[in-house]
Amino acid sequence: MTVLTRNNVVLSGNPGAPAMVFAHGFGCDQSMWRFVAPAFESTHRVVLFDHVGAGGSDLSAYAPQRYGSLDGYAQDVVQILEALELGPAVFVGHSVSAMIGALAAAQRPDLFDRLVLVGPSPRYIDDEGYRGGFSAAEIDELLETMDDNYLGWSAFIAPVIMGNPGRPELGEELTNSFCRTDPAIARRFARTTFLSDNRADLARVTTPALVLQCREDVIAPPEVGRYVHEHLATSELVLLDAVGHCPNLSAPDQVIDAISAYLSHVAARS
Repeated sequence: MTVLTRNNVVLSGNPGAPAMVFAHGFGCDQSMWRFVAPAFESTHRVVLFDHVGAGGSDLSAYAPQRYGSLDGYAQDVVQILEALELGPAVFVGHSVSAMIGALAAAQRPDLFDRLVLVGPSPRYIDDEGYRGGFSAAEIDELLETMDDNYLGWSAFIAPVIMGNPGRPELGEELTNSFCRTDPAIARRFARTTFLSDNRADLARVTTPALVLQCREDVIAPPEVGRYVHEHLATSELVLLDAVGHCPNLSAPDQVIDAISAYLSHVAARS
C-alpha cells in the first residue's frame, strides 16, 4: 500500500503548475471540494485526498494510536506532499483540517507555500479568556450522544453544522456524508477533534496564512477565527458574508474569490 493509495489521492489540473492541496473536515471526504477545487485547475496542480477512515481511503490503514491526535493526520499530509514531489504547496484545509495543515506546516515548513484555513479552531472548548464555542459539558454530551446513536446524531447535527435551514439539501448531503463514514472511526475522530487543544502550536507556524471565517458559525464562531489570525506570525483574516461551517458547499463562490484574491496579492508582492 502506497501513501497515495492509502489516502485516495486524486490529481487534476495543470501538471506544470504549483500544487494546491485540498483537505476535508470531519465526517466528510474530498467531494466536499467539488465546487471550489475546479476553479484552480488552470493555475495549479490540484491535489485531493481522503483522511484515513473517510471516503475512498484504505480503512485497513487506520490505527487508533496513530490517529489518536491530530499529529497523526498531519504526518499523513507531510507524507503525501513528500510522495508527490510537487514542491511547496498551497494547502487549503477546512475545519479540523485547517489545524491539521497548520501542524504539518509547523513540522515541515519547506513543503508549504501558503495556508488557507477555512473555519479553523485550535480548541473547541471554552477556556478562561478564550471562547471556543462550547462548554466542556456540551462537548461531553455531544460525544456521548454520538456513541449512543451515531446515525441519529448525524441526522440532528449535520443541518446545525451546515447552518443553512433555507437550503435543506445541504444539510442532507452532510448527513449522508457522516453516515457513509465508518461509525467506529468517526467516533474516535470526533474525540480527537473536539477534545484537541492546539492553541500553543499556532506560534510554531511560520507559513503565511489566509483565515476564512463565516460571519455566523456555531462550530467555530468569529472569535475563534480572530484568535487564529492574531496568533499566527503572518496571516490575513477575511470574514465571509456566509453562515454555517461549510462555506465550501454553501458559499463556494465567496471561498473561490477570497482565495484567488489572496494568491493574487501574494503574486503581486513577490
